[in-house]
Amino acid sequence: MDGIVVAQINGSVVKAFAILKLFSQERPELTAADVARETGMNAITAHRFLRTLEHVGALVAVTKGIYRLGYVFADLGDRVLRNDALARLLQPFLNRLTEELQEATMATVFRSDMVTCIARATSKRSLSVDIRVGTQLEAYCTAHGKTWLAYMPDHERERYLQSVERVRFTTNTIIDLEALNAELEKVREQRYAINDSEREDGIRAVAVPILTRTGRMIAGISAFGPSSRFTESAMQTALGRLRATAQEVEDSLYGAERRPVGPDVRAKPAPQE
Repeated sequence: MDGIVVAQINGSVVKAFAILKLFSQERPELTAADVARETGMNAITAHRFLRTLEHVGALVAVTKGIYRLGYVFADLGDRVLRNDALARLLQPFLNRLTEELQEATMATVFRSDMVTCIARATSKRSLSVDIRVGTQLEAYCTAHGKTWLAYMPDHERERYLQSVERVRFTTNTIIDLEALNAELEKVREQRYAINDSEREDGIRAVAVPILTRTGRMIAGISAFGPSSRFTESAMQTALGRLRATAQEVEDSLYGAERRPVGPDVRAKPAPQE
């Protein structure tokens, strides 16, 4: 069976993507000589691949013989993240999490300085917390929001913190800028965020990021419930399941493509608590 699957794979497409993956933030431009050296192709074959990728818009010639990625990938990426494709991908994972934890779960994206729910699953238990698709929440006082802020580039986070009014919703809301920055650094370090009655009294939540292989956050997932039931122990259990689910989601983003060998943005062990 494996032989049949391998026989159906087009080697030229595989080689084309191998070339595309050579581009990075540190190396935004490549030549045929670079490609030949990195892939083992001969110079003529490397040049032909580069010209073909330029022809279809995947690459742009900066000057003769030097290429960068084309913005066709920005268009394709936008299609992936919109048109509810991400929500459809995440919904089955949320359904399973809620069934296992017996607490509500949701997934979010970050839009217009607000956390926006794109998918959710609700618990049938009493005292459940209901968040609807499309609900927008403040970032600085929610588990999802703190995760998004922690994974933002520094300049974007600074702009947000300087421009958004921080209202004290409860006695637990963090509005002091220094304290909030310290909290966000902690979130980045431990790779999860907690909301302990910071936006609404009696509600707790724990959230983790969904990351691309380059470490970019594209979604967040969380579990949440009333503090009377969502205890410290229950939150730790939920955190373990959320982390495992996040890894499954990240793997599913790339379909059947094999995970590359090397450092992983999630390789850091979970803190002992």
